[in-house]
Amino acid sequence: MSARKGNLMTVREDVRVLDATIRDGGLCNNFEFTDEFVKALYETNVKSGVDYMEFGYKASKDLFDKSAFGKWKFCDEEDIRAIVGDNNTNLKIAVMADVGRCDYKTDFLPKSESVIDMVRVACYIHQIPAAIDMIEHFHSLGYETTCNIMAISQSGTEQITQALEMLCESNVDVIYLVDSYGSLYPENTSELAKLYLKTVEETGKKIGFHAHNNQNLAFANTIETLSYGVSYLDVTVQGMGRGAGNCAMELLLGFLKNPKYKLFTLLKFIENYMLPLKESGVVWGYDVQYMLTGQMNRHPREAINFTNAKRKDYLEFYHALHENEG
Repeated sequence: MSARKGNLMTVREDVRVLDATIRDGGLCNNFEFTDEFVKALYETNVKSGVDYMEFGYKASKDLFDKSAFGKWKFCDEEDIRAIVGDNNTNLKIAVMADVGRCDYKTDFLPKSESVIDMVRVACYIHQIPAAIDMIEHFHSLGYETTCNIMAISQSGTEQITQALEMLCESNVDVIYLVDSYGSLYPENTSELAKLYLKTVEETGKKIGFHAHNNQNLAFANTIETLSYGVSYLDVTVQGMGRGAGNCAMELLLGFLKNPKYKLFTLLKFIENYMLPLKESGVVWGYDVQYMLTGQMNRHPREAINFTNAKRKDYLEFYHALHENEG
């Protein structure tokens, strides 16, 4: 399992690209995307050959005030259908369900009645039993499922192996390696990817990777995991995502050799929609404060607060992080 799979010129038929712009990017603007924006992104993904589009979260309306967020925090069936109709395309529709933050037993229709194809269950490693309960429920409804284990950089090898072995006993389709804090480097990302791949080797399950760009390594880490056999790859347009953002879709589509992936429509979407979004004041992407939390393997919340306050006193922030260490 240590050998690389294919080379820079190889078309890998097992690769699936998932656009998480509305879901991860929604954390930058409270999910306040216009229907025009989401529709244009949907059409861009279809034309660009993207395999999955994640529309947002299926968050609990009891836990979160519906009036305080844009509609993609909740992903009601009628709101998705208003964008995609019956989605008579090759693009599959995904939503994310957080352990402890959704009403999964009541808020999901059977797959036969829904335009959603895949439910991505997000959890921390100590929540694996609860995640598996959710995965089995979604599987019984007919959905494709993933388990996205967040903040994996703070877990030990033994704990990770136990979690993976539990998931191997479940009906989950894809297990995601998630660099929530943007603290991984190609060297340790590849070691983790090999551990995930080796553990699922006999099961037919796939491995995915979700990067954050705190150290400008989201793309590098993504193609590193890809080279060892990771096949589900998360991207966002121009890297739009929480804090330092994610692996940029335009980078990955430009890298993959499969002719089904095309850049033309995506570049037009960036011109017409992403540039105005940035100009309107929505902020994401690499900056020094995210680098510092990434290097320290910490949640970016302090860096996000620093950004929101429009601070530039990087050295003071550096001192404060070290004073609060541990």
